[in-house]
Amino acid sequence: MKTDANPSQRIKTLRETYGMSQEVLAERSAVPLELIKKIEDGMIPDLAPLVKIARTLGVRLGTILDEDRELGPVLTKKGEVRENLRFHSGKEAERTDALRYSVLAPGKAGRHMEPFLIDVPASAQTLRSSHEGEEFFYVLEGKIRLEYGTLVYELAEGDSIYYDSMVPHRAVALEGRDAKVLAVVYTPV
Repeated sequence: MKTDANPSQRIKTLRETYGMSQEVLAERSAVPLELIKKIEDGMIPDLAPLVKIARTLGVRLGTILDEDRELGPVLTKKGEVRENLRFHSGKEAERTDALRYSVLAPGKAGRHMEPFLIDVPASAQTLRSSHEGEEFFYVLEGKIRLEYGTLVYELAEGDSIYYDSMVPHRAVALEGRDAKVLAVVYTPV
């Protein structure tokens, strides 16, 4: 695969490499065919379908998010972080209100955790997500409300939470202000 390919292109390339149609990928991953098509066209709605697709293709989530290149430590300096991914609900008008994910360890081969900086716009209307694994959130700026199953947690700068990501969850910025979160996602192989 090309190192400059985006997650949508990587999924398509892997699927085609394995001689798998979109229909077969949808059936095996339990991700609706229409969503598979949207993902391959560049619309990433949520982390959950990416986890299912990665498992179905037999790769780690990181393989879809970036190219594995480095066996040793991967250093990301301030100012080098760039937005890699946006999750949105699919309405074109909401794309500017999407959660914006920046991968913090691109290129780290064999990693088991996915560290992100997540910008949570005050106007974002995200859907609840659930997927295999665990997540850790540390609030860097602003305040967020984490809806976790039937529970609600409010977190301010410096607060953190660690949870099982199988439980439906979502993060919402509070007080009309954007928020920034350091998130680490673990998905079992």
